[in-house]
Amino acid sequence: MNTQQLVELRHLELDDYRDLKSAMVEAYSDIGGLTWSEDAIRSLLEIFPEGQLCVIVDGRVAACALAIIVDYDHYGDKHTYAQITGNYSFRTHDPKGDVLYGIEIFVHPQYRGLRLGRRLYDARKELCENLNLRAIVAGGRIPNYSRFADTLTPRDYIEKVRMKEIYDQTLTFQLSNGFHVRKVLKNYLPGDTSSLEFATLLAWNNIYFEGTLPLIKRPKVVVRIGVVQWQMRSFDGIDAMIEQVEYFVDAVSDYKSDFILFPELFNAPLMAEFNHLGEARAIRELAAHSSAIRDHFSRLAVSYNVNIIAGSMPVMEDGHLYNVSYLCRRDGTGDEYRKIHPTPSEVDAWGIAGGDAIRVFETDAGRIGILICYDVEFPELARFYADQGMQILFVPFLTDTQNGYNRVRRCAQARAIENECYVAIAGAVGNLPKVNNMDIQYAQSAIFTPSDFAFPTNSIKAEATPNTEMTIIADVDLELLMELHEHGSVRTLKDRRLDLYELRLKSPADSTGRQ
Repeated sequence: MNTQQLVELRHLELDDYRDLKSAMVEAYSDIGGLTWSEDAIRSLLEIFPEGQLCVIVDGRVAACALAIIVDYDHYGDKHTYAQITGNYSFRTHDPKGDVLYGIEIFVHPQYRGLRLGRRLYDARKELCENLNLRAIVAGGRIPNYSRFADTLTPRDYIEKVRMKEIYDQTLTFQLSNGFHVRKVLKNYLPGDTSSLEFATLLAWNNIYFEGTLPLIKRPKVVVRIGVVQWQMRSFDGIDAMIEQVEYFVDAVSDYKSDFILFPELFNAPLMAEFNHLGEARAIRELAAHSSAIRDHFSRLAVSYNVNIIAGSMPVMEDGHLYNVSYLCRRDGTGDEYRKIHPTPSEVDAWGIAGGDAIRVFETDAGRIGILICYDVEFPELARFYADQGMQILFVPFLTDTQNGYNRVRRCAQARAIENECYVAIAGAVGNLPKVNNMDIQYAQSAIFTPSDFAFPTNSIKAEATPNTEMTIIADVDLELLMELHEHGSVRTLKDRRLDLYELRLKSPADSTGRQ
């Protein structure tokens, strides 16, 4: 004999009213069995049928959720149930509003334990997303509060429920479904003696909400990244090197890429003609070409309609030598990042100084950060970027051995996980026998992801063949980062103990940049 219960989630209909009333009487027996009138349900179904949901078990209404849309700015956080519902008339419903307001949710006691409430909450969230509403807001009872009111304030009670020290059948359930408490409301529902007429103002934010969008140039969700694994080779001069650069820009942009990343000091072969001068003088001579190379990259970014992170190159300023990466946007604008941490070898052989600006860059394909090689081994820098909303971190690097490469790779992967972002690394391969301090290179360029169900199990979106000149191209989904941040298995950014520790710059000016 089949005793399996049949469960259906659907929109409420007026014919369901008799079952609805019966279920509601049982659900609210502790406060006198309050029910909605048939006229009230008819009114809700006339003005907003999509927002009225129910769960049918074996042909009977077992659970229900009712809602309206409101322009929340008209009411704010200080409101009563009567005010938000227009004294129960629902005249406050505004189809052009921005918030889905939950005016009712209950489960018949006979069917509790079937997780029907969760089905209704999930359906409400789906409705909120599909209607492009900013949030779900609702006033929630705290029916166990009367048992603790002699020793706890409502705020203290809510905190103990949040920390699982007290169980409240309503609030515990709401918190477990992703809602957070915005405020404690007084005199919210007259007659609710179990809650002493207190209520929690709960909210669930729709991370997919978009305000009025332009018809063109909308923010990109899926971003295509191209990475160049560059072969170090001798060039007859700067024009020959730019020709090779353009070859890769042309090839990668043909795939409609949004970004192209080149390696650190990819222009080092041009030092060959200065090799007789010694390492420190040779790289300063190379720096004389950097502004011209930057200008070439800027023109290529515009003509090939792609944002280019131009690896890095040496730059002289006020008598100091810096290792600089240029961001050349496809709209013709540009920015720069100066390597914060030169390696001991860079300091000893070339006398490179460290930069002092840490900030993210806005692009038409997301907020990005740039760290050059050794910088990615300092987790504080990427965390500063993450706190500024970075979505993609670009790391041009140059390593000579597998040991050095693995330091960059492992740290880059860690930055992707701990900062909930994508990380692209690009290195150079091959040998330069006629350039001192640049003899050999080892690289395996890659694009890394966070580690959760929505991403590859090895957290690698794409990677190159080691020590082979080639490109890799892959798409990354920025919406997945929002989902991870709000609903991930772990939430490394949100779960930090900022009450216990913090990360800060010594001077606010350090994060402003030089441009």
